Amino acid sequence: MSGLGIALSLTTLSGCGSRSGTESADSATIADTTKPAVVDTLALKRAAMRRDSLKADSIVKKSGQLPGAILPGHRIIAFYGNIRSKGMGILGREPKEQMFRKFAGVLKEWQAADPSIPVQAALHNVTITAQGTPGKDGKWRLMNSKATIEEVLSWAKEHNCLLFLDVQPGHSTLEAELPKLEQYLKDPIVHLGIDPEFSLATMPGVRPNQRIGTLDAKDVNFTVNFLARIVSENKLPPKVLTVHRFTRKMISNYKNIKLDPRVQIVMHMDGHGDPVLKKDSYDAYIKAEPVQYTGFKLFYEYDARPKPHHIMTPAEVIALTPSPLYIQYQ
Repeated sequence: MSGLGIALSLTTLSGCGSRSGTESADSATIADTTKPAVVDTLALKRAAMRRDSLKADSIVKKSGQLPGAILPGHRIIAFYGNIRSKGMGILGREPKEQMFRKFAGVLKEWQAADPSIPVQAALHNVTITAQGTPGKDGKWRLMNSKATIEEVLSWAKEHNCLLFLDVQPGHSTLEAELPKLEQYLKDPIVHLGIDPEFSLATMPGVRPNQRIGTLDAKDVNFTVNFLARIVSENKLPPKVLTVHRFTRKMISNYKNIKLDPRVQIVMHMDGHGDPVLKKDSYDAYIKAEPVQYTGFKLFYEYDARPKPHHIMTPAEVIALTPSPLYIQYQ
């Protein structure tokens, strides 16, 4: 939609020279002019979104990037988990200061492996988590408390990290869950992750972890539009959106995913195990079905088992084609 126009039409009755006719005309005119115009606020927002998107497109064409964009000028290195859980990843598994000391070493390894691109540290906290029980509303998911989100945000700011809030919708939907995070996404350092593995709204009766879930391009597009609006309304630099993937069915109709300069999409290879299998998955589901940028996950616990498997080195990951710009350790 290029714009929104609202036309008002007033009908004046002819008086025919009589007093009663004049009164009718006056009353009709008064009734029409005092009636408030109906404003379609949703249409206005859509028009503003379209205008901002066109403006962003024009800036990108001139400069190659929107101001403040993280990718492709940086490689993001993230520690993943939940600060309230020892079982979800390195973020939360180890005491805070011990974890950050380890993280500092990892960042140095990556910077040394590729000095041509600066590393950007990030914490990736699973903020809406799929659950083993349905809960009161039967949606099989639970959101972190405000205190937990604010605590991990303070960790990120203290250590000059980005913060990704990750969403496992369970039997809910992104449309229902993402608005709960909007207040945090207004912060320029806060970004978003969505996890199709734990998106089961199309699979009634299936408990998380019983089957691998799925999202469609329309779900990704909803998320992109949601983030783009927040960027425009709050005059923020582009947001990064990570989309986890390690099977073809986790994302359907990938060709229908629509890019927006205000949101940088990372398709993130999330599988664990033998490095050969991880590379094959990257080629099959990330490289062969490209969207925008790519990511790669490394598992401290699962990638090194059984021996002689090993956690891939920065050099091994950098050598992938395309070279991932988002790396996550779990």
